[in-house]
Amino acid sequence: MTIDLTNIVLKQGSHSSREDGMCAMEAAAYVAGEEHSDRPKCVCPVIGAFMRNWNDNLPDDESRTRLLLPLIPKILNTAGSSDVEERRSWMAVDWMARTYAPMWLDAAGLSEHAAALRALAPIMDKESAKASQETLDAARAAAWDAASDAAWNAAWVAAWVAARAAACDAACDAACDATCDDARAAARAAAGVAACDAAEVAACDAARDAATHKLAPTVELLQASAAHLVERMAAL
Repeated sequence: MTIDLTNIVLKQGSHSSREDGMCAMEAAAYVAGEEHSDRPKCVCPVIGAFMRNWNDNLPDDESRTRLLLPLIPKILNTAGSSDVEERRSWMAVDWMARTYAPMWLDAAGLSEHAAALRALAPIMDKESAKASQETLDAARAAAWDAASDAAWNAAWVAAWVAARAAACDAACDAACDATCDDARAAARAAAGVAACDAAEVAACDAARDAATHKLAPTVELLQASAAHLVERMAAL
């Protein structure tokens, strides 16, 4: 049975039934013919974490439907091995460090740090994450200093939030923790954090006034980049 996606409007959060509404992952379960759930069995848990956080942190139903609905057919049947899950998790961490944070650093005029992050070797595992930490921490510190000096100008606020997340408070630090018994679980959590923080920047007070602060182009580029990341993870 072919389901007409044009009739679906994505909503925030999870829902007790389809009649009450559907988030992106609940819509994925619906399209896949599974029982109502925001954790469909046919979708990779890493991609699911990313999509749930992105869905819930977008500012309105129009944005959710426009950005996430086209991705639903692409993420079906992506459930796979733990090795594939881990690789997808590191793809999200790498995106956060080398794409997401540099865009906001450029918007804040911290182009030197943006270039340094883009020049990092791909973050693919614990070792490459550790190797990137000093550069990421320097970008976070620079963004914090700029935000403080600028009395929390919107661009600097967004840059600091981005650099803070990319500096691995919840991502690389967890994945690099030598005491972590399950690096896959830590990296999988990072995928969710990446989506959440990216969407947080797009939905925060600074970026809600994006047109005034000329941040709208950065938000739009990041949304397109996040969609491309999901497509790349699904294709793995």
